[in-house]
Amino acid sequence: MNKGLKIGIEIALAALICLLAWVIVKSVQKPVKFNNELKARSEVGIQRLKDIRTLQVAFKSVNGRFSPSVDSLKMFYETGKMDIVMQIGSNDDSVAVANTEAIKKANKKLKPQELTAKMMEAYLAGTKVVFSTVTEIPVKDTLFRSRPDFCVDSLFYIPFSGKQLTEMESTIKTVSGVQVPLFEARMPYKALCKGMDNQLRINKDAECRDQNKYEGLQVGSITAPNNNAGNWE
Repeated sequence: MNKGLKIGIEIALAALICLLAWVIVKSVQKPVKFNNELKARSEVGIQRLKDIRTLQVAFKSVNGRFSPSVDSLKMFYETGKMDIVMQIGSNDDSVAVANTEAIKKANKKLKPQELTAKMMEAYLAGTKVVFSTVTEIPVKDTLFRSRPDFCVDSLFYIPFSGKQLTEMESTIKTVSGVQVPLFEARMPYKALCKGMDNQLRINKDAECRDQNKYEGLQVGSITAPNNNAGNWE
């Protein structure tokens, strides 16, 4: 064989081997990169679903049901109010307990609200007492106050989706003869993975279906009570 031809063939084979190695490495790295990106995006989505759950639980404590839409839940956060129970005094303080019992005994005929007012009067006068009082305060002054980065305007959007709204439903079901309010909020992978490898996303959806799981992130359930759990928990 001609020496020049032999060298040319060897160079071509070496190039082909390098190309095949690159293709193999690329094919292996592709799903790894996809899974890492999905994990990072899911962390953002999960935090938003947790915050939605917190708002829904607060909404239910005031209204006796869950909010059916993101609009009413947002309005609840911005303009709603909720009761906060404040404990004054300690049951470990024997003097406070004794004073409280004395006031109750002396005011047996008072209604609960009137008795609480009497306790507050004694407390403000400097007497040690033990009682609980309910104060109504704005929702936004209560929830997420420790989160300076909290933004209700972005809360209801599926992250990385181009401002696609989180899917949300609520209902009231009869469970063992009892009316039970239920809700669920969903972020499908199809929206959460926007811009990522579509075939790998399709594969992920198929994997979830095979395992009888929702194809995305979900908190709560309108099918059956689940203690408002998330499917990542």
